[in-house]
Amino acid sequence: MRVQKPVKIIAGTDWWTDCDDAVALRLLARAHLRGEIELLGVAVNACMEDSAPSLDAYLSIEGLPNLPLGIDLAATDYGGRPPYQRRLAALPGAHRRNTDCEEGVRFYRRLLSQSEGRVDIVEIGFQQILAGLLLSEPDDLSPLDGLRLVREKVNKLWAMAGNWADPRHGFEHNFAKTPRASSAANIVCKKWPTPVTFLGFEVGQSVITGGRLPEGDPLRQILIDHGTPAGRCSWDPMLALLVLTGDEKAAGYGVVRGRALVSAQSGINRFKADENGPHAYVVKERPDAFYRQNIDLAIGP
Repeated sequence: MRVQKPVKIIAGTDWWTDCDDAVALRLLARAHLRGEIELLGVAVNACMEDSAPSLDAYLSIEGLPNLPLGIDLAATDYGGRPPYQRRLAALPGAHRRNTDCEEGVRFYRRLLSQSEGRVDIVEIGFQQILAGLLLSEPDDLSPLDGLRLVREKVNKLWAMAGNWADPRHGFEHNFAKTPRASSAANIVCKKWPTPVTFLGFEVGQSVITGGRLPEGDPLRQILIDHGTPAGRCSWDPMLALLVLTGDEKAAGYGVVRGRALVSAQSGINRFKADENGPHAYVVKERPDAFYRQNIDLAIGP
């Protein structure tokens, strides 16, 4: 874990039909409470009726009530039936509604412009808010356009996205779920001006975590509601733990550097290897048990 001054982090999540987002957010929330990071806020990039109320309830359970939230209210086109959010939204308390949250691009512009230091962005969902940020114009929050604001205020983007097992023809949910997702990923890969590290589908698929949580743990109930009481694939929590470690090698990964490309039409991802490229994807260098044990230990009692 980091021992220097806490790194400022903004997290993005689809908070939708899968439950690994909740595991990842627990990791980030606990690190924030220990003073290892400063979690500035969370942006929701897939919108349903219970998005903000359920996320607000969950973050309150995790010790972060009133954490700033952003949302893309137009992101209602991702399909599926979110399995656990209604139970969370029904918990006692005055939970924020979707319309109580700041619009996603403005949310990022405000947090970045107000930050005194550089910020790491952790994206475990879709990328249309980040694409909108890059294309944003100067406003009352900052005289900088989005590209310049990111260049000046962001240290690095960490993203759970892509399938890099075949760097010539990868296909993965966060890049390819909808035309909106594919178009956004294309923009981010083309225009993002800071280093980017991707953790792909192939990395987290075989690492199953969360199955050892005790009865009564709200996160265990989320996994039960999702239909995976014995644990879930660890795409998002593996990225979160990688970010908290702050170094790919120290976290147990090899790194392939180059440039990622995503088709705006199909979402298919490709990668051109280049030791001096701005992008990287990680490759596991340790057995699955190494990552599983680290995550289960960090999210347990």
